[in-house]
Amino acid sequence: MSRLLEVYNNQIKDELKNKLGLKNVFEVPKLNKIILNMGVGDGKEDSKLIDKALQDLSLISGQKAIKTKSKKAISGFKIRAGMPLGVKVTLRNKIMYEFLDRLVNIAIPRIRDFRGLNINSFDGNGNFSMGIKEHIIFPEINFDKVEKVRGMDITICTSAKNNNEALELLKSFNMPFKDNQVN
Repeated sequence: MSRLLEVYNNQIKDELKNKLGLKNVFEVPKLNKIILNMGVGDGKEDSKLIDKALQDLSLISGQKAIKTKSKKAISGFKIRAGMPLGVKVTLRNKIMYEFLDRLVNIAIPRIRDFRGLNINSFDGNGNFSMGIKEHIIFPEINFDKVEKVRGMDITICTSAKNNNEALELLKSFNMPFKDNQVN
């Protein structure tokens, strides 16, 4: 079992139940999935860029990523329907907790000029999204072999009913949020 999953089951569940004033342990919010997405706009000219992004995202997540294809043709951007333009991976269960552990403890502290995550990035249903400008903050990526530094989006989906429950859940996982913000 993942270290973070053990901490969640043994400590965080009970603390959140008391903190949120919930009656049943099954009402305590939990993580459902984490989605990693990397857009590769340059991939329309060179398909090798998409393959390299696919390798990088697979290394970061520990699970095979898939190519995402355009749904519509946009002539102004020279994009045809079905053309691969990005890569994504959805993490669940053990791999999800291992990734979150690496994200919080290793990758986020390596972000340059980091001042905390924005509390306003919740969607109203308990899901949190964040963007990363450089995918090289993850230790799995060999900096010498990177041709181009790419950004990526990370979406953390929870079973929380509202933003406050999701915020408390993510804070209990030691996610570094900015303190001086108002919802």
